[in-house]
Amino acid sequence: MEYYVAPMEGLTDRVWRQAHQKWFGAQGAPSRYYAPFLSPPENRVLIKKKMAELAPEANPGVPVIPQLLAKDGELAAWMILQLRELGYREVNLNFGCPAGTVTAKGKGSGMLRDPAKLDAFLAAVFAGAEGPISVKTRLGVDKPEEFGAILDIYRRYPICELTIHPRVMRQLYRGQADRAAFAAYLPGCTMPVCYNGDITTPEQLRQLEQQFPGLSGVMVGRGIIADPALLRVARGGAPASREELQGYLDQLYQGYTQLFGSAGCAVSRMKAHWFYLIHRFAGSEKLEKQLRKAREPWEYEVLVNQIFALPMK
Repeated sequence: MEYYVAPMEGLTDRVWRQAHQKWFGAQGAPSRYYAPFLSPPENRVLIKKKMAELAPEANPGVPVIPQLLAKDGELAAWMILQLRELGYREVNLNFGCPAGTVTAKGKGSGMLRDPAKLDAFLAAVFAGAEGPISVKTRLGVDKPEEFGAILDIYRRYPICELTIHPRVMRQLYRGQADRAAFAAYLPGCTMPVCYNGDITTPEQLRQLEQQFPGLSGVMVGRGIIADPALLRVARGGAPASREELQGYLDQLYQGYTQLFGSAGCAVSRMKAHWFYLIHRFAGSEKLEKQLRKAREPWEYEVLVNQIFALPMK
């Protein structure tokens, strides 16, 4: 079974992918990293700054799969062709993002509100773009029972892999992923299926593999940010060491400082990573509160040194 990394805006960007491969890639790299979504420009003029995230030279090593967020099928097909010219073989379509700013525009999981529009979108995409196209989806908008009609549409198209996050749009990321609904719909899937949702420990990953041995893959998100050695441990390797975490986080900090042109801006991005990581350190509650308030680079650096002085769990 393959392991993938989910696209997470502000977390699994190219700076993170490069650091993760360097420090945990020997045994802990996924089969693929899915890049955070990109929206095709309506004027069909590519924005250099946004495309830098997918520049082939910025993504060496483990394959990266671009993800598109769109509601115009012809425009999405055009963008897929642009990505093919950059050397990307597979492109992923996002019908899973539940963010209000996205779904209000009829994109992401907002596409699931109207199965007829979803069908028309996919028809335009597959008519205008050849090659492997995968889909990441939720079960529906309000209730899991909506997925029956949605799956009927997916089966009409040569989707190379369907990643199912078994929540509905209204849930956002609250509550538990509906594993029972996933199991109920899995036999009706005619394409390879990847599972995504609430996999945060190696034990949960192994349990999922045992429960659903026929899956093509498992996609992890928050779990690999909280534990960058997650996949290595799942394969029988060692947990992340203090030295590895220090090197990994220092590379992230330096990489974001270079990318943003400011250590102050890098601090904000690093705090997003520490939100998940800090719980690996025993007795970190007080420092966690201070870290959330830190603004200046020197404050951040002092607090990180104090955190690494704590015992690891």
